Amino acid sequence: MDNLLRQLVRGKALLFIVVLGLGGCFQVGCHNTLISSPSPFIKSFINSSWAQRYGEAPGENTVTFIWSAIVSVFALGGLLGSISVRWVTNLLGRKRAMIWNNAISFVALGTMIASRFANSFEMIMLSRFLFGFISGINTSIHCLYLGDSSPKKIRGMVSLTVALFSSSGKLFGQFMGLSEILGREDLWNILLGIPAFFSIIQMVTLPFFPEAPRYLLIEKGNTEECKKALQFLWGPGDYKLEIEEMLLEQAALRGERSKTLLELLRDRNVRWQLLSLFIIQEAIQFCGISALSLYSFSIFQEAGIHVDEIRYVTMGVGLSEVLTNITCGLLIDRVGRRVLLWVGFGIMAVIMALMTLTLELKDYSFWIPYSTIALIFLFVIFYGAGPAGVFPPLSHEIFVQSYRSAAFVFIGILMWGGFTVLGFIFPFLMVTLKSFSFVLFSGVCLAASLYVFFILPETKGKTPLEISEEFRNITVCGSSTDMDLCLETKL
Repeated sequence: MDNLLRQLVRGKALLFIVVLGLGGCFQVGCHNTLISSPSPFIKSFINSSWAQRYGEAPGENTVTFIWSAIVSVFALGGLLGSISVRWVTNLLGRKRAMIWNNAISFVALGTMIASRFANSFEMIMLSRFLFGFISGINTSIHCLYLGDSSPKKIRGMVSLTVALFSSSGKLFGQFMGLSEILGREDLWNILLGIPAFFSIIQMVTLPFFPEAPRYLLIEKGNTEECKKALQFLWGPGDYKLEIEEMLLEQAALRGERSKTLLELLRDRNVRWQLLSLFIIQEAIQFCGISALSLYSFSIFQEAGIHVDEIRYVTMGVGLSEVLTNITCGLLIDRVGRRVLLWVGFGIMAVIMALMTLTLELKDYSFWIPYSTIALIFLFVIFYGAGPAGVFPPLSHEIFVQSYRSAAFVFIGILMWGGFTVLGFIFPFLMVTLKSFSFVLFSGVCLAASLYVFFILPETKGKTPLEISEEFRNITVCGSSTDMDLCLETKL
């Protein structure tokens, strides 16, 4: 731990991590929680805006449709932004792409603030779309930039700060949405524009930091600038081992250009990496964390917690995710990615199954709702310390440089497409299955845990080339005449 802190403060790495985080995944976390607090005020604004425009109050279905559009258009913007990542980063590099992307925040912020005075709910939609587009690009670049700038020995811990800033953003959004802060009817347009101020901070400070070292050497072939970037971030040193590792990867790629998404999907050499990304990313989205957000208010209410105090308990849940992300950061480069993933998913599967029982039996005894609250906290703890914390470094490590930009386009499509699908099917799922939907979530977690245990190789302390070789060693049963070609992986 002391060695890690010394490495972070020898150069400007700690400040660099904070600047990247505030302009990256911190904003996505903010947007995810900021929208819930002012929802009654925005629905009231839709009503009044419609009435003034058309001379009659809108129907309930109309208000619901417009509100749903305001919420879901953020995910649509994120999807389009994530698709643009490869083109933008190839054109501008990691640093300049992030800086110019943040410039869109000025337009989004101005549109959101003006929407209330212009009496236009369409302007809220436009602003949310622009914020989504910014988030879609910055989320992927945040992971790419950080991973390309980290030494191998602490790459997991450094890349994990992506999850830490995301959970911190959620907590910050909940805090700013309190009625004592900005969660009031006359301030909702300012509240929804808060993340833009962090974009401005990043836009002003990021030019003082270097481009990602791996990008400078492997893609641009500039060894001297790569060395200077490493020394600026991590302090004085010759960084011979790091540079040799990059040169080996550059030689292995033999001048290959950055792959497109279509080339990535067609390449059989990375099929196991793509399958692993797909299974883990979709398991994270459909593990039930969204269901807990929906159920938590009623569960806390049934446990006897006063309505005015529930929001503070919810913030306690958010704080527990932040703390477990920090704990995961201390463990990830010691115990490895694979163990944290399969243990996390496995325990989450058990918790979801138990939660089905407690929700069904809540009226049988006074203590059952309290046990459900404990299960919610446990679920969030293992979610933060397992899948949510491990996925960012894992997704960067399992691809070599020429595949990495296209891989993050693939991840972005999965993530933002999943948000959109979940937003549409989740309400119907809750109405149809109710508490039994947690059995479905339990099954998703169990399937992911089994896949990680039997298939996914460990990536701790290995170079991208070594990890790619581990994935190539995974083979499926082929012809019946060759029984040696069975599924194998290094456990």
